[in-house]
Amino acid sequence: MLAATTAAIAVALTGCAFGGGAPAAQSLAPTAKASGSITVWSWDVAATALKRLAKQYEAAHAGTKIDVVDIGYDNAYDKISVGLQAGTGLPDLITMETDHNQGYITQFPKGFVDLNPVMGAQKADFDPFKWAAGNDKGGHLRVAPWDSGTVALYYRTDYAKQAGVDIAAAKTWDDLVAAGRTIKAKTGHTLLSSDLSAGGPFTMMLQQNGEGVFNAAGEITVNSPEAVKVLTLIQTMNKDGLIKNVKGWDAEVSSAKKGDSATTPNAVWWTGTLTREAAEHSGAYAVVPLPLVDASSAPTSNSGGSGLAIPAQAKNPQLAAAFLTSVLADKQNQASMMKDEGLFPAYLPALKTPYFAQPQEYFGGQKVYQTFAELTPQIKPISFTSDYAKASDIVANAVQAAVLNGQDPKAALDSAAQQIATATGRKIAG
Repeated sequence: MLAATTAAIAVALTGCAFGGGAPAAQSLAPTAKASGSITVWSWDVAATALKRLAKQYEAAHAGTKIDVVDIGYDNAYDKISVGLQAGTGLPDLITMETDHNQGYITQFPKGFVDLNPVMGAQKADFDPFKWAAGNDKGGHLRVAPWDSGTVALYYRTDYAKQAGVDIAAAKTWDDLVAAGRTIKAKTGHTLLSSDLSAGGPFTMMLQQNGEGVFNAAGEITVNSPEAVKVLTLIQTMNKDGLIKNVKGWDAEVSSAKKGDSATTPNAVWWTGTLTREAAEHSGAYAVVPLPLVDASSAPTSNSGGSGLAIPAQAKNPQLAAAFLTSVLADKQNQASMMKDEGLFPAYLPALKTPYFAQPQEYFGGQKVYQTFAELTPQIKPISFTSDYAKASDIVANAVQAAVLNGQDPKAALDSAAQQIATATGRKIAG
């Protein structure tokens, strides 16, 4: 699923007390027989997938009943926050987007059941970034990985051919920028479309180096030398007229339909957006790994994705755990959710099933899901912390200051780091 807006995260966590009114933690028994009924909260295509798999589970496990409720996205996190704060009112199983994990885990350390007894032995089978994002500081798995937001570079093969450039040969971002200048000169198209008001590709590129706004110790690293290098590169792209600045989701989709730009660095779920919203461009797209920022970079990043968690107040945590495991740690079920609902598995064995090796007509017969499958294990883990929402808006403002208003990138990020320190009480690294 797509990542949530940082504003929504901030609203959801505002005023939450540490631990809330959480009941005593419940321990899961790996071999216990599950029975009875549970209620599950989710939304959109995730709820659709869970409803479909719930029917299959009930048919295979007599005496069980699974009620999946689509609670809608707009107020989902308000409801989850209120329930955690009160210690009552939540269902047996909830959906949570990855960038929310650490905020809730930190604010409510006793709010979720430890999933290690039923999932821990399969740690190596999951996207390492997603697994790390669902753990608390004690190594307890509080949110089990569901779908990944593996990022690659989508590009227009017709524009590349017209300009006489080989996008697949661009191994670094500097190489891609050079290709972008040629594309702009020969075709008039920009290199990429991005919402600079939301920070553009800054955090995505930063994660390629295993860095984020914070480090593993919770210190502020947004003004690291690597971050300055990334922001300088984005500033250069914009100065050279290589970025089409689009504000908001609708504008981003509209830009793809119009064919404004030659490339789009985006997550695997963008395949579904293109095939639905820009069907007229079928056969004109291909996908390659992201170009590297430097020699230590990964050729991918993450954008979006989600997991499942069992609140400590769950009435039937054992059935919730059994259903969760059947959904997330079963390669056929995971593959079916990609095929039917477009949810790209964080469960690595699913990526080896036949569906992911099938040629995709929209992409000229390329096996694009195989490309994403090969990239997923390479996503570098980063730390979000409970203050990610506060920091995100500050970071986005720094990107705008440097890229749109011409401020020195280091000065913009130093200012952002100081603002985050003031807002959160956290130390600036270094």
